Amino acid sequence: MRLSHFLILSLACNTLLAQEDTTDTFDYSQFGDAQGVKRYCNQKVLNQTPTRIVSIGYEYLGEFHMPGIPVSAMLPALRDFHVNRVGSIRAQVNIPVVSTNQVIWQLGASFWGSRFALDNQGNDLFAKVLNTHTMTSVGINTTIFKPLNEKNFIILQGSLDANGIFHDMGDVSGKALTVSGTAIYGWKTSEKNMIGTGIARTYRAGQVIHVPVLLWNRTFNDRWGMELLLPARGHIRYNFSTSSMLQAGFELEGNQFWMNLANSPKGMIYLQRGELKPRIMWDKKLAGFIWLNAQAGLRYNWRFDAMNEYKPKYPKNRYFTSNLGNPVYFAVSLSFVTP
Repeated sequence: MRLSHFLILSLACNTLLAQEDTTDTFDYSQFGDAQGVKRYCNQKVLNQTPTRIVSIGYEYLGEFHMPGIPVSAMLPALRDFHVNRVGSIRAQVNIPVVSTNQVIWQLGASFWGSRFALDNQGNDLFAKVLNTHTMTSVGINTTIFKPLNEKNFIILQGSLDANGIFHDMGDVSGKALTVSGTAIYGWKTSEKNMIGTGIARTYRAGQVIHVPVLLWNRTFNDRWGMELLLPARGHIRYNFSTSSMLQAGFELEGNQFWMNLANSPKGMIYLQRGELKPRIMWDKKLAGFIWLNAQAGLRYNWRFDAMNEYKPKYPKNRYFTSNLGNPVYFAVSLSFVTP
């Protein structure tokens, strides 16, 4: 081969190789400007406790005193009772209907059924009914988390519950319904901090109240954090790891329960039950998305009042008030959680 032919062939090969290697001249601008994409904040901070999708558990209250129960509407005499225990089945379901980076919408249902075991009910109708029936709260709820941008968000929550000590399904009526709701506007300043404020209509204290609320979830470091939704609950969190965490704090809960009671002045009462629970909780991942929650604490009586009719601001409508004793309590539950 002549030298001139060899040079021509070499030049052609180099030209082809140069055409195939386009790395240095690729125009990345074809993909657009990444800064032009609108981003949205999410609903959690780092290391926060997982969100429960399905949960079922059992709660046990130790013995306590129940004083000041009327014998009947016609007699001023009061009786004291001793409660040996209260056992409760609790369950909840929260199903994501829409889950995108622009909105998260959940629908849920809840059940809370409590059985009181009383000593020596005698002829007292209230004690007999309470001892032989389940104090039931069953309801549906919905929650919407709407991020507005990277830092601002709105949370809307509403629930409708049927609460009562029912003899049968025929007792369930509009008189047993309660409606609650919360609206919060917030700021997520970082992946470790989100804070919001708003207003709530709630029966957690046993009777309807309208109160300002404060949401504040904060992770201080890999171990410590806090999760607050005041005044409903608040906890300090310690993370042993991403799959095991300990919390110390409180929860205020309760509702208003309708009860058909023949010996009351109106033939029925609204039993207002509110409880404050200082407690310690341990959350532990068992396998996959299955988590265990165990808790222990004190059930402090916030309110246990019976109203003749639903006008809580008028003391004359109160049938009785019982200053329940404050027992220790234990609870355990299993949950299927979000990733």
